[in-house]
Amino acid sequence: MLLQDQKDEIKELISFKQEGGYWDFKREWYTEGKLSDLLHDIICMANNLENRDAYIIIGIDEENDYCVNDLFNAANRKNTQMLIDFLRDKKFAGGIRPKVLVETLQTMKGVIDIIIIKNGYYTPYYLEEKYRDVNANNIYVRTFDTNTPKNRSAEISHIEYLWKKRFHLLSSPLEQAFYYLMKKEDWLDVPDDSSVVRQYYKYHPEYIIEHFECDDRNGYEYYLFSQMDSRPHWYNVYVRYHQTTLFSTIGVALDGGRYFTNVPCTDFLFRGVMYSDHVSFKYFVKRSKEMILHEFFSDNESEEARFAREMFEECILIFFTEDEKNSFKTYAISKWENRDKYLEEIRIPFMELPDTYRPEAFKEEYENALILKMLLDEYRMN
Repeated sequence: MLLQDQKDEIKELISFKQEGGYWDFKREWYTEGKLSDLLHDIICMANNLENRDAYIIIGIDEENDYCVNDLFNAANRKNTQMLIDFLRDKKFAGGIRPKVLVETLQTMKGVIDIIIIKNGYYTPYYLEEKYRDVNANNIYVRTFDTNTPKNRSAEISHIEYLWKKRFHLLSSPLEQAFYYLMKKEDWLDVPDDSSVVRQYYKYHPEYIIEHFECDDRNGYEYYLFSQMDSRPHWYNVYVRYHQTTLFSTIGVALDGGRYFTNVPCTDFLFRGVMYSDHVSFKYFVKRSKEMILHEFFSDNESEEARFAREMFEECILIFFTEDEKNSFKTYAISKWENRDKYLEEIRIPFMELPDTYRPEAFKEEYENALILKMLLDEYRMN
């Protein structure tokens, strides 16, 4: 489903009445005889030089002042699965294919379809086996409003750019640090007698991650009660490049220190006038910096650590994308008036708290988390 800002962007691109470095217009869907054009266009867009998602906007008639050509009853239309199946049959180098999806947009003058080619780091995308007139080993790119011709390969400077992108050589130190953090096996411990736990990336030791106990934090969060030992142990976490701090967050030792991770992000379904009226939730998003750290800290060798992580994730939402999170929030808000019907299906752990805390507040947060987990399962089934 297109989000509102994506709809606005598509409409804006149409209003330009010209093609560009990451968008192209087609009057109608590709026929069977033009499937090589479809493949060629997707590859070019996946190898765009703008380093972003690209669009093939179908249903726009360039020769008729870029007006809408309604696709409602059009032939040859494809959905996301059909397009994925089409690409799966093609012999891409390394078996790595562009990620695509098809969305539909209802305009005042009719229906148009948009093929969204997701931005990725596995550039350049190219075939290792010829498909019709799309050549093997030719690297096609999108530059300005033009695709590389099928019988040629892109300029060497553009090819170099795409390879640099694959190896994150165009990335900032922050982006590179988290790219390296996805290679957990390549990080080594720094021998240190202090209380700081420090590791460095062995191929670029100027990249360091460290954590140490946080002396000024001792409060509770509801997810601590997912553990057998719910006492709080908080830490400061820093990702550094040389002496520069690139990223910082809070870490938490769960179940008496058997499992360590970074804290999840926080978002709200509702913000009430009073803080007690807020409905918030804790979450991670796949491939985000926070999720990369969460995976980095995971101890897959310890059975106790694996169990602690499972219990922690039982009351944390994990989204595939930021878009899914935003769309799910809308769904959850629409269902929230039926919150109480889910209470019979959930169980809240015993919560032992100091006298200065209100157990009912943590109980409600825990309930909300488990209800939202159930709603997320419902949302994904719809």
